[in-house]
Amino acid sequence: MTPIEFISSSDFAIGVDIGGTKINAGIIDRNGQILLQHHLPTLAKQGEVLNQVKTLISKLLNEYHYSFDGTSLKGIGIGSAGQIDWNKGSIRYANSLIPGYTGTKLKDELEHEFTASVIVDNDVNCLALTEKYLGAAQNKRNVICLTLGTGVGGAILIDGKIIHGAWGGAAEIGHMTVDFNGVPCHCGSIGCLEQYASGTGIAWRMQELLMKQGIGTTPIEAKKIIADWIKGDPTAALVMNQAIAALGSAIASLVHIFNPEAIIIGGGVAEAGAPLIDGIKAEMKKRAMSSLVEGVDIFAAYKGNLGGMIGAALQLWEYDEIGTKVNLQSADKI
Repeated sequence: MTPIEFISSSDFAIGVDIGGTKINAGIIDRNGQILLQHHLPTLAKQGEVLNQVKTLISKLLNEYHYSFDGTSLKGIGIGSAGQIDWNKGSIRYANSLIPGYTGTKLKDELEHEFTASVIVDNDVNCLALTEKYLGAAQNKRNVICLTLGTGVGGAILIDGKIIHGAWGGAAEIGHMTVDFNGVPCHCGSIGCLEQYASGTGIAWRMQELLMKQGIGTTPIEAKKIIADWIKGDPTAALVMNQAIAALGSAIASLVHIFNPEAIIIGGGVAEAGAPLIDGIKAEMKKRAMSSLVEGVDIFAAYKGNLGGMIGAALQLWEYDEIGTKVNLQSADKI
């Protein structure tokens, strides 16, 4: 057993970001700085998600104690793919990208294993907390966040607060319909944004185009498609232009509904950088009412793929039992 004590007054917490393919975990201080960091594959198809999380936390605890003389932590914050029952800290629903994950009682399992305070939320809600305190959402009250990874996730800040909905399932932006005559989605609907703009969707659509052209059947990753697109490959451009059009359409609708101050985009696909962000901006402005889109900008997520992990830990201060809120420095001072 670890000698580390979990106490509410500690200035350090564990943050874990569970994605469809990779789990990032680290020890984060209350200012959002990363003290330790490790990652493992999710091993979703093997049903090893919970075991991988426990392995990472144990590794962090040991290294924190023996290499950094750490003696206390505030708790464990989890940001996970899937729909989260926020009050129970369990996975209410996860699609086929993480088979067998539905029903997993993350909070109960981890509190029992580590005798720690545990908070579990959707991974994009955690990213939104990082943006709220460290990134582009600083000093903004109404913000929409999207992540473009294995799927498409969403989070919405209204009046500075994460919107959870009735039990935690709000902001399923990836399952907005962007083409009502579109391709079937694993959620049961058709034409969902996720089918066009996620890494999985981009890879699938590229494969479909290549097969139609009679150019092999070897699977191709979204990362390579994006690289080929930036280099000027015409087939990759067809796929990415469609992804950008779908994102522009979805974001224009969100602008009309929520009247945000900013849009923030993270996830592996967002690592395409300026070509992607600029394309989405143009599509948004083309499709949204000028009165509502005026002044709304689109930003890449702060800290890239580490934002979810940082925000997972920041939950321990954001939702502190005694009501103490985080008092983070601005990003340029960290």
